[in-house]
Amino acid sequence: MSATIIDGKAIAEVVRAGVAEKVKELKARGVEPCLAVILVGANPASVSYVTGKRKALAEAGMRDMSVDLPEDTSEEKLLSIIEKLNNDKSVHGILVQLPLPKHINEDKVIMAIKPEKDVDGFHPVNVGNLMIGRPGFLPCTPHGIMVLLERMNINTNGAHVVVLGRSNIVGKPVSLLFLRREYNATVTICHTGTKNTAELTRQADILIAAVGKPNTVTADMVKPGAVVIDVGVNRIPDSSKKSGCRLCGDVDFEAVKEVASYITPVPKGVGPMTIAMLIANTLEAAERTLSL
Repeated sequence: MSATIIDGKAIAEVVRAGVAEKVKELKARGVEPCLAVILVGANPASVSYVTGKRKALAEAGMRDMSVDLPEDTSEEKLLSIIEKLNNDKSVHGILVQLPLPKHINEDKVIMAIKPEKDVDGFHPVNVGNLMIGRPGFLPCTPHGIMVLLERMNINTNGAHVVVLGRSNIVGKPVSLLFLRREYNATVTICHTGTKNTAELTRQADILIAAVGKPNTVTADMVKPGAVVIDVGVNRIPDSSKKSGCRLCGDVDFEAVKEVASYITPVPKGVGPMTIAMLIANTLEAAERTLSL
C-alpha cells in the first residue's frame, strides 16, 4: 500500500490562518507585526522565495518593510540598513535572504541582526538557545518539520531518526529538536564522511533527507513503514515545463512512497511550512514587545 502523502501546503494554510487571527488581536492592542525582508541582487531562486514570503505577510495582515538592493551593494551599506532596522521599534523581524553576493560576509550579516529580531533563527544566540533548550526563535524549516509530524500525529517518542545532511539551516538544528524531551527521539546524522549510509537509513523510523541532491534516497534505503521527510529542493531540466525545469526533492518519490508509511512531496511538502513558521516567528517577535 502506498504511503500517506503529507500535504504540507494544506497544513501550512492552517498555521497561517491561525497566525492571521492572532495578528488581528495584536492590531486591536495597538501592535502591527512587521517583517523586513532584505534581498540583495536578483538570484531567481531568491526572488521566488522572497515573493512567497511577501505574499504570506500580506495574507497574514502584517506590515511588509521589504528592502530590495542591487547586486553590487557594499557590505557596509547592508550592515547600515540592518542597524537602522534593528533600532526601528516598529520592525519586529529582520530576514536577509541567503545566499548573498560573494563580496558580502554572510556570517557578519547574520551576527548584525539583533537576536530578538532574528526570525530566521540563525543568530548564534538563538542557535545556542536551541542547543540548551531555552526559549528562542527556532529555524523555520526544522520547526516546520516538527509541526508537520505533530499535525499528522506521528509519534517521535523513542523513534530512531536518521538525518541526511549536517547543514546549519536544516541538518544540525532538526537533529537538536528531535533530541528535546518533548520529541524524545534517538538521532543519527549522516554526511559525506559516513561510510555505511544506506545501512543506517534502513534503521530509521523517521528519515529526514536534506542534502540537496536529486534521488539520493532510493527505495532500498528505506525501512518498510518508515516516515520520510524530503527537505530537498532541486531544479532539474524538463523541456515539458514552461520554465524549462521542474522541482524535485532528495528522495526518489515514486519508488519510496511504495515502501514508506508517510512521505512529503516536493513541491507542497516541507517548503510551504518554512514560510508558515517564518510568519509565526514574526508574530511571536511582535507579541514579545507587549511584555517589554
